[in-house]
Amino acid sequence: MTQGRTTAAGDGNEHRRRLLEGMGQAVAEKGYAEVTIADIVAAAGVSRRTFYEHFKTKAQCLIALYTAASSNALEVLRHTIDPGHDWETQVERAISAYFDCLAQNPVLLRTLFIEILGLGVEGLAARRQVNQKIADFMLQVINVPARARRHKPPLQPEIAMAVVGGINELILEAIERNRTDRLQELVSPSLQLLRAVT
Repeated sequence: MTQGRTTAAGDGNEHRRRLLEGMGQAVAEKGYAEVTIADIVAAAGVSRRTFYEHFKTKAQCLIALYTAASSNALEVLRHTIDPGHDWETQVERAISAYFDCLAQNPVLLRTLFIEILGLGVEGLAARRQVNQKIADFMLQVINVPARARRHKPPLQPEIAMAVVGGINELILEAIERNRTDRLQELVSPSLQLLRAVT
């Protein structure tokens, strides 16, 4: 009996993963506005019923994809941290790795940074949660060694959020100019912004 429940839960996780991948694939092919639930389930290789077991709407599925992709990007940031280096080196490496991660799928990047804004309150709430996690990460990296940098004040939470917002705007501009293959060029201005507030 327990094994049956575990298998069902495992199937549920697998179906959800496939639906998110299906959403990503369908959006890459047609753009979010044109994507239907039929497109998502066809790309995922699951039934419409399975879709509704996980999501009520395609917007909810997009938010789940946004959250999952953002969590993946945040993990990339976390894995680049090496406390043996000064905070500026750590942040430079983390930002570079983050931009590399984002550049891997330009169509999905455009969807996640632009389409999420068109989903209203739900989309904005998801974006705010992701931005908060990135700001918290920044605070953790920069403020831990603040004791060793007594001549400089630690980064404040509001300023960390402002930096995240500024970096997001740089990314949006790159998307609008079809320069997602050149996101690494944003490392330097992102670091300049961070240095300016620390």
